[in-house]
Amino acid sequence: MYNLIPVITIDGPSGVGKGTISALLANFLNWHLLDSGTIYRALALTSLNHNIAATDVEALVEHAESLDLEFKTQLRQATEIYLEGHLVNEDLRSEACGERASEIAVIAEVRSALLQRQKAFRQPPGLVADGRDMGTVVFTDADLKFFLTASSEERAKRRHLQLKKKGFDVNIGALLSDIEKRDERDRNRKVSPLLAAEDAHVIDTSHLSVDQVLELVVTRVKEQAFFKS
Repeated sequence: MYNLIPVITIDGPSGVGKGTISALLANFLNWHLLDSGTIYRALALTSLNHNIAATDVEALVEHAESLDLEFKTQLRQATEIYLEGHLVNEDLRSEACGERASEIAVIAEVRSALLQRQKAFRQPPGLVADGRDMGTVVFTDADLKFFLTASSEERAKRRHLQLKKKGFDVNIGALLSDIEKRDERDRNRKVSPLLAAEDAHVIDTSHLSVDQVLELVVTRVKEQAFFKS
């Protein structure tokens, strides 16, 4: 049944704009959205809210399998994330949530359960899945796959601008170094390395605006059989 429902995957490293493009595309198509980068933090927050220990694998798996998580897109506005019916955007950014997410992300049983939960986001009329391995691991049969890239220098500039807007003064050289180290780790890790699927459309966003990237993506989408104008 699931494979009859169309899926578009948008993968890539941080700072390439995949979250923004995914949300805009989901809104344009009126499809469901999966921000896979949020799912471990969502389970972490669930475990904290329900007083589940990070070592209680059975309870974590149970909650992972039935994780009540929803993403609501709004045109040109941040995606709203709802966990068990509550808006949790700010809660997911907490230090406690981040620490718990790191603890549970290494548990094989939890990873397996969350993989299945991600696949269950594939609901009519369709799904836009944003992440790092959506097209290579989670939805290998996706109808359309994109992989966004950008130079590490450009991504460092974007991150620096984001932090400045939030009132943080961070050295751009340090940001660049962190990005390059993370890229190296992601490309060479044994499990789900960061790479473009063989059938993915690769778009370098380094010198493109959000609207230009969206136009390229939508043009490809309109060529697909599932698209109805």
